[in-house]
Amino acid sequence: MYKPALNDLDAVIAISRRGSFRAAALDLDMSTTALSNAIGKLEAELGVRLFNRTTRSVSLTDAGRLFVEQVSPALQDIHSAVDAVRSQQTTPSGTLRINAFPTAARDIAPLVMAFLHRYPQVHIDLVTEGRLVDIVADGFDIGVRVADLVPSDMISVSLGQPQRFAVVGSPAYFAQHQKPRVPPDLLNLPCIRVRLPNGALYRWRFEKGSQTAQIDVSGPVTLDEASLARTAALDGIGVGFFMEQDVRADIEAGRLIRVLEDWTPPFAGLCLYYPGRRNPSAAHKAFIAMARRHAARQAA
Repeated sequence: MYKPALNDLDAVIAISRRGSFRAAALDLDMSTTALSNAIGKLEAELGVRLFNRTTRSVSLTDAGRLFVEQVSPALQDIHSAVDAVRSQQTTPSGTLRINAFPTAARDIAPLVMAFLHRYPQVHIDLVTEGRLVDIVADGFDIGVRVADLVPSDMISVSLGQPQRFAVVGSPAYFAQHQKPRVPPDLLNLPCIRVRLPNGALYRWRFEKGSQTAQIDVSGPVTLDEASLARTAALDGIGVGFFMEQDVRADIEAGRLIRVLEDWTPPFAGLCLYYPGRRNPSAAHKAFIAMARRHAARQAA
């Protein structure tokens, strides 16, 4: 009698959660072809199709939906049991999956590298994306977001430093355009527009005392990646709106000139966050402990 492997069941859950063989394959660290073959074999052995597949979408069949509803709780119990055993480890090992937006990932990179040097038996899978995700549903151990965006049911660990935005342009740009004194002045200047992960255009947000403003800028280019926007700003294409740490070195070196600094006050800093599991792994506990020490040094 055919008995599906635990990995096969995890594969079904991953595809149903992500709605895509490709995305699920990335989560499972395997090729799309290998994942498709595994599901094909499982469906052949079960005698039913679990997924409807088209060139554009993947969805559960009725049988697949029933299968996921019944298998998912059992899988959670199995993985909880595995976590309970791993929590007894004295030496951290295994994989930690962390989700962060790109700027946050760059901020925590020194922490991640220090952790890997100290615990070489741990593998860290760091996934960067702009959209907010459910880290539990998407199979992550830890998330990294601005404090205000951390879900209320999660345990959070402050990383110590507040964040700021920076509005900048190149010296060549400001040789041809007047520097803005207040946010509405940006409406008369070519700017680098920012597209959010959901497709919407970002309105630049400002605050000074009790005054606030959201400016829907215009300009010659719209970008959704900070490094490309930085290149455009350095090239004098327009004024850019960045996380301060992404352009701090350029400002200090004089490659970019900061404006409207009094309209970009500090705001809530980054946090690690994670669910309150009863049996976190040794690797998870070690990473959180190191993050707390790192935050304490940053705040000192």
